[in-house]
Amino acid sequence: MSRIWYIGGWGFVAVCATLLFRSQRPDIYGFHEQIIPFPAGAIGSSAASWFGAAKPHCNALEVEVRMQTSSPPAGWEGTGYGAACWAVAGRTERAREAILALPESQRDAAAGIVFGIGHPIADAGDDRSAGPIMHLVVEFQPYNYMALYHAGMSYYTIGRHAEAKHHLTAFLEQYSIDDGWRANAREVLGRLEKERGS
Repeated sequence: MSRIWYIGGWGFVAVCATLLFRSQRPDIYGFHEQIIPFPAGAIGSSAASWFGAAKPHCNALEVEVRMQTSSPPAGWEGTGYGAACWAVAGRTERAREAILALPESQRDAAAGIVFGIGHPIADAGDDRSAGPIMHLVVEFQPYNYMALYHAGMSYYTIGRHAEAKHHLTAFLEQYSIDDGWRANAREVLGRLEKERGS
């Protein structure tokens, strides 16, 4: 029995060391580790638990009823998760209204929760679906370079080239790592320049 505790203890130490190393060296893991998707304190809270239960109902058919029968907890966390539910359901105007109802000092944090929920959708390659969510995030977090990237790609996909250029240019100004994300943004901007010149 003591041997099991011994092995388990060292396993725990290894996990802690790995997490500590990652927190000291976020740059080697790319941009995903540089933006904290959920503000501190959100994970494991009652608001996060509320979203876990509500998530299956965050769709165009059920979201209205869900919000009426089980509203999110009060405060910026609950508002952030509630806004995320509205946004994932395609109701970004309702999400915006919820965030705007908060004091101005709390809107950024609530938008960070929306980003954390919407980012995996964008990373899966569905910029068209994630675009409205990322546009909303950029409104409250203009410094969020990944939201700028995905919003820009979404605008490009739907043919709104002026907005695409604006967002992708802002992304390149803020994101300096020479990787595929930066290369994609440059490529799209290059296409836009050619189209304008032709």
